[in-house]
Amino acid sequence: MIRPVLTELALFLAPFAAYAIFLIVTRAGILDPQSWSPRILIWLTGIGLVLMIVSFLLIAHFSGAPPGSTYVPAHTEDGKFVPGLTR
Repeated sequence: MIRPVLTELALFLAPFAAYAIFLIVTRAGILDPQSWSPRILIWLTGIGLVLMIVSFLLIAHFSGAPPGSTYVPAHTEDGKFVPGLTR
């Protein structure tokens, strides 16, 4: 469960990291408040949210079992545990 959360967090923070790298390369002052104006923060937040939404859609569309498959839940047979599977 932690991997999907970290993936989404990384996608949200990627625009901020890219902008910080841009500020470092251009020597514009990464800690200067003028470099992080509200307008830029709104743009970076919007881009991060778009990246997250697109990744949610891609994960929902391309992951999981194929359409029409049947899930057999985990159960016991003859006293032995049989893990769940998709047929």
